Amino acid sequence: DQPCPRSQPRTCMKCGQGTAALVIRVGDPFCRGCFREYFVHKFRAMLGKNRVIFPGEKVLLAVSGGPASSAMVRQVQEGLSREAAKRLRFVPGLVYVEEGAVRRQSPEQRQQTLAQMETLLQATGFPYHLIHLEEALELPPSILQPGPERASTSGPSGPSYKEAVDSFIQQQRQDGDSGTSLPGHSTPDMPAGATPCLPDAAQTQELLRCFEAAATATAREELLEMLRTHLIVQAARDKGYAKVMMGESLTRVAIKLLTNLSLGRGAYLAVDTGFTDQRHRDVMVVRPMRDYTAKEIAFYNRFFSVPTVTVPPLFTKRREKLSIHQLVERFLLGLQEEFPSTISTVYRYG
Repeated sequence: DQPCPRSQPRTCMKCGQGTAALVIRVGDPFCRGCFREYFVHKFRAMLGKNRVIFPGEKVLLAVSGGPASSAMVRQVQEGLSREAAKRLRFVPGLVYVEEGAVRRQSPEQRQQTLAQMETLLQATGFPYHLIHLEEALELPPSILQPGPERASTSGPSGPSYKEAVDSFIQQQRQDGDSGTSLPGHSTPDMPAGATPCLPDAAQTQELLRCFEAAATATAREELLEMLRTHLIVQAARDKGYAKVMMGESLTRVAIKLLTNLSLGRGAYLAVDTGFTDQRHRDVMVVRPMRDYTAKEIAFYNRFFSVPTVTVPPLFTKRREKLSIHQLVERFLLGLQEEFPSTISTVYRYG
């Protein structure tokens, strides 16, 4: 075998001066500074192009501790800073759904993960809410439907977006934004160093029974997604947030697209993977990270020290087949290694 020739350092394609620190796609080398500008610009451009978030509006950021949602929080932090050329004008809040019970974590491991997440959330300076997955069992089944007050005041297609924003700002001024919290939720008002309490063992056992009753790994993945969505949407309604930001990357959206096709949900691809999801009427879900690949996010987090929290995967039964979600993910990521445009092609096709 002949030795591999030493590669020559490449020059940044944007500034033409700095040495490239990474190559995003074939022929797209970036130095660190230009890569940061590119990353930030893409986030602002996505929000600016779609124009669904207005000044003064409360926006809830769903944070899982993973790379994409953590990078999303950093983008919002930078966008709200005084140094930013074009400041973001909305009012952010954070929500974290703790799922340790169905990930087979011991109470001690759950407490440790909660402590790590709370440190990460506190460092942002934004109001935050910690929710346990067990709390979904206490929600009514119709929670994903608009509330009676909202449904009665809206027309067949709901009020216009500008009307909703104006109404919210006016209500915020009247109420003084009291910021009361749901029972069982952790807020920044907790004493420093206090450990959030875990749910009762009986609630945890009931949740585990629900998941163990699901016959397949695919069914458990779907159940987890449904309960998580229940909790996030309800938290947004209770706290007065009109929008929820999800940190789904381009890679995750492409996997979700093929997964939903495999599950017979082709009719819902537009709302499942689009920038906006308005199925909940009074709470709009937006995906500002859907143009970032997992590779871009990983490099950004590494270069600029974005903290993340790793959680174990959903539990599987002995000798159980992989879920459709896992099969599609392995298939696409395997293709991506040899054909770097696989993910973006699936995304564009969808």
